[in-house]
Amino acid sequence: MIDSQENVLEQEAQLEGKSVEENVVNEAKETADKATEGAQSDSSAAGEEDIRRSYASKKEVVDRLREIAHGENAPEKEEVDYLKTIFYKLHFAEREAAQKAYLDAGGDPEKYSVLPDEDEEVFKAEMGIIKERRAKLFQEQEAEKQENLKKKLDIIEKIKNMATSPEEANKSYQEFKKLQQEWKDIKSVPAEKANELWRNYQLYVEQFYDLLKLNSEAREYDFKKNLEIKTRLCEAAEKLGDEEDVISAFHQLQKLHQEFRETGPVAKDLREEVWARFKAASTVINKKHQQHFDEIRSREEENLQKKTALCERVEAISKEENKNSAEWERHTKEIIEIQSEWKTIGFAPQKMNVKIFERFRAACDDFFGRKAEFFKDMKAKFNENADKKRALVEQAKALQDSTEWKATSDKLIALQKEWKTIGMVPKKLGDQLWNEFLGACNKFFEARNAANAGTRSAERENLAQKRDIIAQLKTLAEEGSENVQEKVQELVEKYQGIGHVPFKDKDKLYKEYHEVLDKLYKDLNVNIARKRLDNFKSNLKSMAEHGTDVLDNERSRMLRRYEAMKQEIQTYENNLGFLNAASKKGNSLIDEMNRKVQKLKDECELVRQKIKAIDAENRESKEEKND
Repeated sequence: MIDSQENVLEQEAQLEGKSVEENVVNEAKETADKATEGAQSDSSAAGEEDIRRSYASKKEVVDRLREIAHGENAPEKEEVDYLKTIFYKLHFAEREAAQKAYLDAGGDPEKYSVLPDEDEEVFKAEMGIIKERRAKLFQEQEAEKQENLKKKLDIIEKIKNMATSPEEANKSYQEFKKLQQEWKDIKSVPAEKANELWRNYQLYVEQFYDLLKLNSEAREYDFKKNLEIKTRLCEAAEKLGDEEDVISAFHQLQKLHQEFRETGPVAKDLREEVWARFKAASTVINKKHQQHFDEIRSREEENLQKKTALCERVEAISKEENKNSAEWERHTKEIIEIQSEWKTIGFAPQKMNVKIFERFRAACDDFFGRKAEFFKDMKAKFNENADKKRALVEQAKALQDSTEWKATSDKLIALQKEWKTIGMVPKKLGDQLWNEFLGACNKFFEARNAANAGTRSAERENLAQKRDIIAQLKTLAEEGSENVQEKVQELVEKYQGIGHVPFKDKDKLYKEYHEVLDKLYKDLNVNIARKRLDNFKSNLKSMAEHGTDVLDNERSRMLRRYEAMKQEIQTYENNLGFLNAASKKGNSLIDEMNRKVQKLKDECELVRQKIKAIDAENRESKEEKND
């Protein structure tokens, strides 16, 4: 068993191969190793800033990778992984920009293909060289470790054979010191053998020192020499506390720890003091180192949260339904802005960095994949619409020279209506087809207008006469006069006897004419209804004198009439509901039906008022009897 620290302190008379200071230094090193957990142990912390420097282009990344692939130094995994991440970040950004530029220029999404990237081919080739070098280097290192293991086992066996008696130990001292130096010069061994090897070495070194008897003068000389070395190491460690680069300071401290371990003991009364000084200086650096990586982890966690939020935003946009190209373009702009924001955020924790990027990339790819599919379908629809419009153009051209004015006019108007029902086509092609279609229609209508020039003159005269009648009707509606009903009827008959007006004025004139008529009829109906209601109320008194049965019979008759008119109104409204809403504009039949419905509603209201009048008269009669 290896002696404990307490036992070693009691052995003040012997020079030990493993000192008290070495025990505590090992403990301090373990603490420091825990503080750097999560960092790459095989990378140089002093060069970390160089490893994660900025690259503006793929060429810069490839150039640096080529330097690593063909350089003398061993490739560092952390830097190679970092270069791979940066390269493909730039690679995908360029690919997206090229696709967007193609689509913005009116390119066909279905025909778009990703062009080969020469930089990517070079990058893959250099990565292959690096992988081969690292595999070869790993094999060489493993072989070297096995060889080092054999050498150290041989040294342990030699020291074991020396530690047989005090006399043999004294005789072999110089050879023992030589073996100790050889041990220090031998580097790494397989990790699974390292602890057991060190324990065996320490065991036989201690046994050798237990048997060794040196003179006091030589012992004091060794103590003094070791004190000078350890004092220098303490001063160097204290100076590292002022080093701004905490990573460099930490790694320099590890070298000081290694030298401290390999330096022999000092006088017993100075051991705790020297170690306490070295430990205090080490603690300052270890705390700074720990704080540095805590801050890095904190920033990386913040970056992970930011990137997660961006993933959620893209995923939410990707789930939204886009009904037209404008919505697709709006969402595309939003995602491109999110991608730009992503580039401003630093790295996430190493174990999540690739995963969060893959999540972000998957959400973006899903959106742009569905966008490409949408525009592919839209193009197919555009082609279908274009074929339909070409067919209408051919039909219009076939009719443009016809002299059958009425029949051909109806056909061309029907074609124009059908044209409006067809969806969009690309603007340039759409303008071309429309100009051809419009040209054919205009050619026919211009010829028809020239042939019907005389008819047009008569229609304009009819228009003037009808406008004059409308003006007279408006005067009657505003000023009123005696015998309004007879005058209105006279003007209506005169209006209906006038012939056609120009087609373009037909709807406007119709609307203006019926608006003034509706107002006149409404006013006349109100006055007539009021007069009829007043007459009815006057007759109720005489009816009441014949008894309440007369009033009740009249009320029943009115109620039946009221219900019948309500049913008739419902029938009219149901019939109107079946008509095409698009045909209502300028449709005189529907307007006439609406006027009948309104007239029925007015009549229905008059009957309701009569029923109320009967009820009032009944109440009044009963009150008189009670009195």
